[in-house]
Amino acid sequence: MATAECDITLPDGRTVHVYDSGDGGNAGMPTVYWHHGSPQVGVPPEPLVAAGGGTVRWLSHDRPGYGGSDPHHGRSVAAVAADVACVADALGVDRFAVMGQSGGGPHALACAGVLEGRVLGAVCVSGLAPFDAAGLDWFAAMGDAGAAEFRAAARGRAALQEHFAAGARIDESMFAPADMAAFSGAYGPWLISSVARAMDGDLDAYLDDFAAFTAPWGFDIDITVPVLFVHGAQDLFVPAEHSRWMARHCRRGELWLTPDDGHLSIFDHAERAVTWLLDHTEDRPAR
Repeated sequence: MATAECDITLPDGRTVHVYDSGDGGNAGMPTVYWHHGSPQVGVPPEPLVAAGGGTVRWLSHDRPGYGGSDPHHGRSVAAVAADVACVADALGVDRFAVMGQSGGGPHALACAGVLEGRVLGAVCVSGLAPFDAAGLDWFAAMGDAGAAEFRAAARGRAALQEHFAAGARIDESMFAPADMAAFSGAYGPWLISSVARAMDGDLDAYLDDFAAFTAPWGFDIDITVPVLFVHGAQDLFVPAEHSRWMARHCRRGELWLTPDDGHLSIFDHAERAVTWLLDHTEDRPAR
């Protein structure tokens, strides 16, 4: 099933670039809204779209500043919910499930927490916990390079910009050996293309993401719909304890912790997670 692309203008005048695997004749088809990582663009994972075989409608958009979407400096994590609601309205979608990986995880949770009655369930893969999570040692077991980025972000967007200006870059030390092998796996071509498109320009959107992650998120993590947390125990970029903490603090949270996976190799479990998501929504997410 091909993924169509279009631009939608939001009430505040911003444009977001949208992806839709639907063909317009899919009434009653389960809909899942994908939230991309940092840095990536919003095109949904091609293996997941293919695995659905036309039985799942995938929606997504480039978060502000990425790809074809206008920037929204100073945005909170919760701000994504309003954008998603506008996209869903424009495409005639009432209720839907959400799924996000890495930097998309908190944004998927934001939709589940804010859009009560519309979001029926969520999957958060390799996602960060709130920066102010009580009782969580947020940096424990995090790789040095990633921790340096987040510590700079916690001092403000300007500090993170200075961090990158000094020569800091995303590097292989942030990832486990299993992650490097993932680039040659089924999700590799999509992942490489998505990251390359996101990095084709400045780092503004990446800076905005990290500033949002290390500020108050703007919603309560005690989400009422079913939420699955999927995390690799070898994750060096976002330690698995983040998902452990969130699963304990979501009233209907469930945790899948895989012992041999890192931050990216966890995609090997994505199809099974989608099956869980569709099985655990209170009724079928429908168009």
